[in-house]
Amino acid sequence: MSDLWLARGVDDLRRGEIVRLVDGLIALDILAVELATAESLNRLEQGGATADLLVTAERAATLKIMNQKAAADAASGEPVAITRMPWHDLAATMATADPQNDLDTPLKGPFPSRSLGAQHRAALAALTLAKRAALLPALLSVAAMPAHVRRADADQIVLEAAEVLAWRRAGKLQIVARARLPVEGAPDSRVVAFRSGDGGPEHLALMIGRPGAAPAGAPPLVRLHSACLTGDALGSLKCDCGPQLHAAVARIAEEGGVLLYLQQEGRGIGLMNKLRAYALQDQGFDTVDANLRLGYAEDERDFELAAAMLNLLNINEIRLLSNNPAKAQALQQGGVQVAELVAHRFGANPHNAQYLATKRDRQGHRL
Repeated sequence: MSDLWLARGVDDLRRGEIVRLVDGLIALDILAVELATAESLNRLEQGGATADLLVTAERAATLKIMNQKAAADAASGEPVAITRMPWHDLAATMATADPQNDLDTPLKGPFPSRSLGAQHRAALAALTLAKRAALLPALLSVAAMPAHVRRADADQIVLEAAEVLAWRRAGKLQIVARARLPVEGAPDSRVVAFRSGDGGPEHLALMIGRPGAAPAGAPPLVRLHSACLTGDALGSLKCDCGPQLHAAVARIAEEGGVLLYLQQEGRGIGLMNKLRAYALQDQGFDTVDANLRLGYAEDERDFELAAAMLNLLNINEIRLLSNNPAKAQALQQGGVQVAELVAHRFGANPHNAQYLATKRDRQGHRL
């Protein structure tokens, strides 16, 4: 199965279509909760079965289906199947999936859950696909009959669960364009554009200045910056992304180096889910708990991408401009040696005090 076929599965899910996940003789037909309509739900349940609601262990803990310890012990993204009751219509199902209104409607249950058994891997692949589509990891799911596992509707895509779970973007990157790109604070810069072979978002490397001003023999200074539309372009004060981006360009310009601009909005959960997380933060939850309530891990970014980009640029040793040791660890696992973690602290303001405290106290950033 090609990566483009997997990418089509993501596109279908984002368009509110039904996708089939197959694992041996097990098959699950899935539909994204946030895009479901009465018509699409009827098609999903046309065999007479009532669709389960698939959520992650993180969301299940919020709904009190799993206790906090069990959820913490479970692998991130572990699937939990909620048996929908007769009163669990689309509106109630969406309210169960989306935590923005949890405080307004706290009494949603009861939530009987069932063991997934042999369906576990297909369900895990389904939630993985929803995350790749930057949707809420919450799906309506119906098991297909064994005899019909690979006999889907003419327009319905069928994906192998094992291939979804093995899907990695890092090995599919290629350089597609290079150009001179003068930027504020670093007019002597060039940009290198990377395209993912699976149809995913493009990523950029900003080659800043001319390496040579660094200490003799020192590896180049590199910054990994995850895209943040609200901070980078709109000047949001809820995070420190915009100031960190501009300060990184200025710092790297002093000696030459590279800024990798990764399209991994909201720590990898996507723009729409990041804005949902903002709504939760306004209710008093920190950035970690907001992501967990949405059903995501606290950080869904894939820094294998950054290592792959550096490998394509023939850079195998760097000094990393970051306060996040997890980035250094991920790069080293991807074959890039991190000789030094260079501190980078900018952008504190009264609006992001809790955000920065969470980075320090819960995520291990060296602030």
